[in-house]
Amino acid sequence: MHVLVVHNRYASAQPSGENKVVDQEVALLREAGHRVEVFERRSDDIAAMSLPRKAAVPLLVPWNPAVRRELAARLRAGRPDVVHVHNVFPLLSPAVLAACADADVPAVATLHNYTQVCPPGTLQRDGRPCAECVGSAPLPAVRHGCYRGSRAATVPLAVGLSVNRRRWWSGVERFFCISAAQRDVLVRAGMPAGRLAVKHNFVPDTDARRTGPGEHLLYLGRLAEAKGVRLLMTAWDEIAAAGGVGVPLVIAGTGPLEPEVTAWAAGRDDVRYAGLYDTERCRRAIARSVAVVAPSTWLEAFGLVVVEAMAAGVPVVAAGHGAFTELVEDGTTGLLHRPGEAASLASCLRRITAGQGRNEEMGRAARRRYERGFSPAVGLERLVEGYRTAIAGRSALARGGDTRAGRGDGDSR
Repeated sequence: MHVLVVHNRYASAQPSGENKVVDQEVALLREAGHRVEVFERRSDDIAAMSLPRKAAVPLLVPWNPAVRRELAARLRAGRPDVVHVHNVFPLLSPAVLAACADADVPAVATLHNYTQVCPPGTLQRDGRPCAECVGSAPLPAVRHGCYRGSRAATVPLAVGLSVNRRRWWSGVERFFCISAAQRDVLVRAGMPAGRLAVKHNFVPDTDARRTGPGEHLLYLGRLAEAKGVRLLMTAWDEIAAAGGVGVPLVIAGTGPLEPEVTAWAAGRDDVRYAGLYDTERCRRAIARSVAVVAPSTWLEAFGLVVVEAMAAGVPVVAAGHGAFTELVEDGTTGLLHRPGEAASLASCLRRITAGQGRNEEMGRAARRRYERGFSPAVGLERLVEGYRTAIAGRSALARGGDTRAGRGDGDSR
């Protein structure tokens, strides 16, 4: 199969699970013998732009006509079988879908978050779940400045969501939801259920697997409020006040809360802030863990670090909502704590470290769960199946056999 992957890469200064997923899928397809090309923009490039070009970036978030022309020309010249769209913010825009229509190439899209129904894509505001914009105009997001705490920064996202809703819903043959929890939210918001398929992200197998009881508890990810970092610090202080659990907490990552985490960890024997790990150090740190901790306060659409822990035979302590409830089998492959409750998180951390035999049994169960549901073989099968469905759907449309509601091309810009 000939596949063109479309992706706006997130800034390299911050860890990005989405960038990782895109790179891993491209490598997986190529290893399986498929021809894969990439059409991308990089958010890193914005820093080198002239001031006028920087000022124009927000105006191009809803629609970038130059990208439409460039991508359409490439599609006509290369004639891929399918286009796989990932992130289009901020330099690509939904104009990529118009380019696919211009060249008559079917498109699939992976929904890595909730930007189809929520401008910042988090379904969260002020540290709490929020669905004010779901199923309606995204005016509340602008009023509250939901993206980066700024009304001005939120406006391009809100405009893009409003004017391109029909384009997304009619211009994509197959949406890949990365969890059933995410799909349920999007169906309730009115997205076409028949085109929303659940395709969990896969994780490459690893030879860095746990061989002993583990040396530490590990938080690995972005240091942000939505990821539950403050919740974890509160829970850990409660544990420390009661004498600890016998192993330290390692926090690895970077983000807006880095100064706060650095100050909190300074001078403590039971906490180590390790900064940003590269891929190999991530693998080794996971394999040396008693458990990996994922205490997100927002509804995670997936949870890559959870599956990476499973691949290494390491159990997980995670918030009991969003995708975590389908990734983690509570009491079997890990433990689920009550979302947003520090006392519940502290209790689960005590339990996961209390019995070595039970912990190791959970680790073995986690590895089996990974092999059944998140291995490269499973990921490849579901990916190619989605592509074939999209190609068949476009072929049916060409023959005049597609009767789905809302099939029209919509915006003709």
